[in-house]
Amino acid sequence: MNILSIQSHVSYGHVGNSAAVFPLQRLGHEVWPVYTVNFSNHTGYGAWGGSPIAASEVSAIVHAMEQRGALAKVDVVLSGYQGGADIADAILDTVARVKALNPHATYTCDPVMGNAKSGCFVNPAIPVLLRERVVPAADLVTPNQFELGYLAGMPVSSLDETLAAVDAVMAMGPRAVLVTSVHRPDAQAGTIEMLAADATGAWLVATPHLPFKANGSGDVTAALFTAHYSQHFGRSGAAQLALERTTASMFELLQHTHTAGARELQLVQAQNSYVNPQTLFAARQLR
Repeated sequence: MNILSIQSHVSYGHVGNSAAVFPLQRLGHEVWPVYTVNFSNHTGYGAWGGSPIAASEVSAIVHAMEQRGALAKVDVVLSGYQGGADIADAILDTVARVKALNPHATYTCDPVMGNAKSGCFVNPAIPVLLRERVVPAADLVTPNQFELGYLAGMPVSSLDETLAAVDAVMAMGPRAVLVTSVHRPDAQAGTIEMLAADATGAWLVATPHLPFKANGSGDVTAALFTAHYSQHFGRSGAAQLALERTTASMFELLQHTHTAGARELQLVQAQNSYVNPQTLFAARQLR
């Protein structure tokens, strides 16, 4: 597949496109990154160099790619951290251009806003834009549980609430939802879960919880799930298959990073886990 990925870039470490591109390439996909920010490192360090990239520059890059005939070859558009509030228009215009040239192309939106521990860490205008304009244009969205609750406009803590919020988001337009972190009071101790749903059903998978924070893990998760799901888009069982494959790869990547005691994802060192993970997890069908 040809994947056009509109996300942030960091020179040091792995978040945004710096996290998503290599795993997708390792899976055999062609990836064309377009950057929304150009930073030295992710902002979790508290200090960084670089700056956001203007929406006009993003649009200019996409327009020039269209002149090369590239947009007609795009199978999937993937967007993540947007940087500025004006990037939404550039992304939506890109998706419209791609789909006009290739009606079979799909759009994945990773609605990066924040998380339950840190709260919202983006420009306050971005969550509103995501909910009102960007997510309704997406075929697949990959929020964490905090972001899911915001998009659905409801509290999300139990499994039933999570499923209800997924349904609410799908009613906005997306045909599939991946919830990259499910936290619920009745989950098995020492585990963390992910949930995937589309028109054919919903599945939940659990893995052991590794006690550390890994910036960029959501970006890799969204990229891997997008690749696996898009290859089987519209087919029964696609969500389950993509969920299981993504979970296996992500667990091994995080395990490798935790064992190394590293702050940044060991993205290159764990590369075989994207293609041939050895630790497999079975997803449970919820409906």
